[in-house]
Amino acid sequence: MIFNSIIPLPFYTAIFYNFILVLVILAALHLFNNGYDIGNLKKKDALSISLLLFVTLYMGLRPISGRYFGDMGTYSRYFKRYQSGGEIILTTDMAWHIFMKFCSSIMTVKMFFVVCAFLYTAPLYLAAKKWLSQDSYLLFLMLIASFSFWAYGTNGIRNGIATSLFILGLSYSNKKNLSFSIIILSYFVHSSIIIPGAAFILSLFYKNSKHYLLGWLLAIPLSIALGGFWESLFMSLGFGDDRTSYLTDTRFADQFSSVGFRWDFLVYSAAAVFAGYYFIIVKKFEDKIYIQLFNIYVTANAFWVLLIRASFSNRFAYLSWFLMALVIFYPFFKAAFFKDQPKVLARTIIGYFGFTYFMFLIN
Repeated sequence: MIFNSIIPLPFYTAIFYNFILVLVILAALHLFNNGYDIGNLKKKDALSISLLLFVTLYMGLRPISGRYFGDMGTYSRYFKRYQSGGEIILTTDMAWHIFMKFCSSIMTVKMFFVVCAFLYTAPLYLAAKKWLSQDSYLLFLMLIASFSFWAYGTNGIRNGIATSLFILGLSYSNKKNLSFSIIILSYFVHSSIIIPGAAFILSLFYKNSKHYLLGWLLAIPLSIALGGFWESLFMSLGFGDDRTSYLTDTRFADQFSSVGFRWDFLVYSAAAVFAGYYFIIVKKFEDKIYIQLFNIYVTANAFWVLLIRASFSNRFAYLSWFLMALVIFYPFFKAAFFKDQPKVLARTIIGYFGFTYFMFLIN
């Protein structure tokens, strides 16, 4: 419990971001000076496993605090309720509540959060390893360095675990039954997975990325022109559950830093859209895995664009943003697209985490 005892709560998040900043700078410098090669396979595995262990322990052993880690306090109260004999809550997220009830019978609440951190981080490590093998460290690092990673490991914990499981399910595309089983499990951990899940199903039957891109572009003027129509429509259809009440309820308007058409986040989302456009359409990159990742991302992100004005629309944005690192970085390790590609990758790594670090600083 060393992290608990020596790090003051106000500095806990800052230390994480600055640690990742150091890793990103070191990775970029190595790419500039030595290209992709970072030693033998054992050394690369050691880097990935060390990062996995650090993130799991640092995130998992954080002090229990609702003030600094949002919903962590709520999860702690649920856990203690189950620990005192409470019955399993019947919701669409049944797998999560069964998991929490089971954990409450065999471990402390502090160990529960360590397990949650592992379930959040390990699927990303395994997916990166499955897709890239020797080059998995850099992709894994970029998943950790993503804008929403820390928030959904310390605040939106259940949602974060669900999206990590979803990525793991995608990585087993060569084993359909296993892939579908993991993705279905992710839905029962957090039902919001229905959005990327629906995009996944669509991607199995329709693969034309140009049309997905056009659909994303069309969502922008539709969102601008029709305003709150989309929020009202999805609420009237009974989409999701009571968690979506903030789509139309003005009581939540003061709980998001900027309500309205989020041009800043749209530009951020567009970075991955442009990456997919460049690799698939301009460079004719025909990797089936990548095409599916891009199509899922664009579909889920277009859904968010329609709901962009809602309070807490960032929660819907996350249902595509969790795939951003894959969409932007996966092709770098599969084919040559640029002269001095390692240097281009280094600059992209710096720019990608630069946004994350900037948002940390201003918030």
